[in-house]
Formats: sequence, C-alpha cells, structure tokens
Amino acid sequence: MFQDFNLNPAILKAIDELGFKEPMPIQAEVLPILLNQRTDLVGLAQTGTGKTAAFGLPLLQNIDASKRCVQALVLCPTRELCMQISKDLLSYAKYMPEVMIVPVYGGASIEQQFKALAKKPQIIVATPGRLQDMIRRNRVDFSNVQWMVLDEADEMLDMGFQEDVDAILEYMPDEKNILLFSATMPVEVEKILNHYMKDPVRISIGQRNSGTSNVRHNYYLIRANDRYLALKRLIDYFPSIYGIVFCRTKLETQEVADSLIHDGYNAASLHGDLSQAQRDLVMSHFRQGFTQILVATDVAARGLDVNNLTHVINYNLPDDIDTYVHRSGRTGRADKTGICISLVHVKEKHKVKAIEKQIKQPFERAMIPTGKQVCEKQLFRHIDNLENVDIMRDDIDDYLPIVFRKLNWLSREELITRIVALNFNRFLDYYKDAKDLNVDDTREGKSSGSKEKKQHDDSNMVRLFFGLGKRDHIKPNSLIGKINDVTRTKDINIGHIDLMENYSFVAVDGDHAQFVVDCFADPMKNKDGIRVEITTGEPKEKSGRSKERKSRSKREDEMPERRSRKNKESFRDDKRQYDDGRSKKRKKSFDDDRPERKRSSRRRR
Repeated sequence: MFQDFNLNPAILKAIDELGFKEPMPIQAEVLPILLNQRTDLVGLAQTGTGKTAAFGLPLLQNIDASKRCVQALVLCPTRELCMQISKDLLSYAKYMPEVMIVPVYGGASIEQQFKALAKKPQIIVATPGRLQDMIRRNRVDFSNVQWMVLDEADEMLDMGFQEDVDAILEYMPDEKNILLFSATMPVEVEKILNHYMKDPVRISIGQRNSGTSNVRHNYYLIRANDRYLALKRLIDYFPSIYGIVFCRTKLETQEVADSLIHDGYNAASLHGDLSQAQRDLVMSHFRQGFTQILVATDVAARGLDVNNLTHVINYNLPDDIDTYVHRSGRTGRADKTGICISLVHVKEKHKVKAIEKQIKQPFERAMIPTGKQVCEKQLFRHIDNLENVDIMRDDIDDYLPIVFRKLNWLSREELITRIVALNFNRFLDYYKDAKDLNVDDTREGKSSGSKEKKQHDDSNMVRLFFGLGKRDHIKPNSLIGKINDVTRTKDINIGHIDLMENYSFVAVDGDHAQFVVDCFADPMKNKDGIRVEITTGEPKEKSGRSKERKSRSKREDEMPERRSRKNKESFRDDKRQYDDGRSKKRKKSFDDDRPERKRSSRRRR
C-alpha cells in the first residue's frame, strides 16, 4: 500500500483520489529507495508500467517548496510525453499549491515559456532541443538542481538527442542525483550510465530488453500483396479493437489510413508530415476513444501514453528488435493484457525467431480468419449490443405505440431476422466467397487454397493497360480495389501488376478481361474516367527511360517488403521531426550479431 511508504499526506490524498491502491512492480521497487536515500538509480522497465509515479512521487516528497528555484529536471524525448509527465506530476501535487511545475517543449510559444520560467518553478519537465535553447538564452538556472531524471532514455537517444543530452548533463551541477529510466539498454544508454552516474542502484522489472509479460505475440503469414486485406480482416474479426497500426514510412502510413477511412473504418494517421496542431488533434481524439484505429510511424507515436490499447499491429516488422519492443509495449499497460500482431511475409520468418530470442517470449502462429468466421464474430457482437442496449424509456415511450402498430404484422422470428439483416447484410455481402489469405510456409509461400493457386497461374492471363500510374499515387492494392469497385465483383483472378510512372499493366484471367474493359468503358460505373484497354505492347515513356523504370517498378512490386532509398530517407526525416534532434545512432538489426565496438569514455565530472 502507498501508505506504507511514509509519503507526504498531501501526496497521499492526491493519489488516493486518482485511484492508486497497490503500487505497481516498478513503484514497489523504486519508491522505498528514493524516499529514504540520495542515490543514482537505473530503472529498466517497459513503457506504461508506472515509471512516472516511481520517480515523480519521490521528487515531490523531496522538493523544498519554500525555495523558488529549480530543484528537479525531468528530461524526456517528445512534446507529447513532456505534456503527459507534467500533467501527471501536477495531479500528484494537487494539494501542494506552493509547488510549481513547468513543461518546456518545442512547438509551443517560447515567450509563454519564458514567462513561466521567470516565476522560478521547482520542477521543469523538458525536451532536449527546447531546453538547450533556453540554456543558450540564459533563461534557466540549474545551479540548485538536486535531481535529474532521464525518462525513456533509449528513445531519446534513438531520436538523435545524444549531443543535446550530453551538453545538458555537463551543464548540471556535480552534486546531483541522476535517475535513468529506459525500456531497453542499448550501448548509448550504457554510455550515459558509465560516464555520468556514480554507483547507481539498478532496478529491473522483467528481463533486459525484453517484452512485457502482459502482451501476447501473434504473427500471421501472408503474401505481401495481401497485407492490407489481412489488416482489414483482422480489424473486422476484433470488432472492439482499440489499437495502433505501425507502418515504416510516412507515405505508407498515410496510404493505409486513407484506405481504411475510405473503407468505412474509424481511423486516423499520425506521422511527421502533419503539423503540430494536426498531431495534437489526432492524438487527443485517439486518447479520448473517438478514433478506434491509429495508423502511425514509430517516431510520431512516441510519447503517446494510452493505457487501454487492446492491440498493436505491425503492418510491417521493424528493422530492429528494440523498435519491436517499444511497439509491443504500447499495449498491455497498467496490468492490463494486450495483443501484438505482426503481418509477416514468408521471407521474414527469420525476424520472428530473432525477436523471440531477444524478448524471451514465444510467438504464436495464428491463422487469418475466414470470411465466415468474421461474419460470425460480427453477428455475436451485434446480438450482444441488442441485449445490452440502454433503453431510454422516457424518450421513446410516446413513439412505441406507432412502432408496434407498424410492425404488428411481423412474427417474432421475422422481426429478429430483419433486425439482424439490417445491420449484418453488409458483412455477408463483402465476405461472400472471400479468399483464404493464409500462406502455407511448408510449400514456400504457395497458397493452401485452390482458388489462390488459380490466381497465380499465368497461362490464361490477359494483360490490360490502365491509365493510372505512380504519379496518381496508386498502389497494387488500391488498383485491385478500383477493379473490384468498378466491376462490382471479387471473382476476377488478378496476376502480376506493373506500376509505371504514368500508367500500369494488370494481368487478369482471360475469361474476364473483356468484361473488365467493358465495365471501365461504362461512365456510370467508371466515374473516375480511367482508361482501360487490352494490350500486348507498352507505350513509350516521354523521358525515354521506360526500360529502367519498368525494371525498377518490377523489382519494387515483387519485393514490397524492401524499402527503397526514397523511403529510407523519408524514414530518417521522420525521426527528426521533434525539437532539433540529430541523426540517430545505428541500432542492432536482426541480421547483425557482431559485437559492439568498444568506445572510449569520459570521466564523470
């Protein structure tokens, strides 16, 4: 119980109102130490395990409220996390009006922050870039700092703040205690530990660089071109899902989010191309539950603290294991359980084994549900909603006689049937004859279903010309979607797709080729006016580089899991979106088993 820690009565009153009863594991380990002695401390625990209270309560306990000077600094990687920590500390200090806590972060009015710092707060919560700016402008005095907290240290250094953190640490007085909290312990964090901390107490909740035990890890083997279809089917199969879908690049993130929204899902995107105001709005809606599915890049999602996420979905597996640990740690927080799902191409199975070895938790191979299974799940949800609906009698009593007279001719069975059909026909129609999306890895990725085998048989394929290309921001999945929309059927077998700059070629089975052309020739069906023709040749690109573009396009289509140079640059740009972070250090990849090179060290000042 928190009463056993001899906390200030004002703090106890505040956390009791917040519903704090039993301390979480990291709190139970850290609080007795920090409340009873001055020491450096390293806390290794996943995000969402209660670390803010673990360091926040001792800070408030040890603050001298009578002194108007900065006594504690909390450094964190993102604006969002900075705001969240500040909010939490203020809630713990609700009955300590003399304690002032000021957040300092980029993307907000620096003049307002100048005014707040001029009031000499006892605690500052800051991001590295903006704090460095304040230091350069001589707007903050750290000469009386006794406690410095580095929260989410691994993410902070991963985002390129190594130099900023080093500079800030050098600026701090020698007589201070450093509290470092991290989900993983990469070499850069070890460097801070060795250089700036003196005989720290080490607390580890769970195993080093491991995942939380509250998370179940599932993976689904799919074909690369079925990735989006698999995502939709899983969302439909988990109708109460409240989760994050992680994508590699900003472009992919936006495309997946746009596709989900177009298909009727409650989704939003979060990435570095959004303005700060847009990011704030998206995250506010997601935190409040107004948005069900958040599609995000890794960097944009950092600092997003949501305790009730049911699922994390890896649209693609990340390139390094630490990133997977951070992604999966977004769910299963605050002693709740969660599921981390990975959509895995058969050629990526080695990555699953590498992650298992690192996090020391098993992965379960799961099967993508069939269309019938999805429909059954949705039906049961609909029935549950009918059973549990909250009836506002006072509001509807006046209308019920009219309803009864109108529906009196229907039997009980017929009425129930119509109610179910009204809300359920859409799923039945969509998943009628839905194909099997699972891959039989024992047969080198060939489909286990006869229908899919036929799809990949090119002997009866006819090549169609489509007047859409890369410049139209078209992707293979979205092109298939347009064909399905215009033809109003999903029974057409589609083979290889070549995406060119200004046009595309799509192989369809010969029995349906003319049917597809005729459908696209109908302006009532083809409202976008897309030109489609049966062809055996290729028009020349104006630039005279058609062969090069064809070759490049073919490589990209056949290996969609491999990121292009452009996407890599976009990914790196995404990591520099917050404050003035610099390029990140290279992290340990799945295929990198070489030992870390020993680095020179500086003495602790």
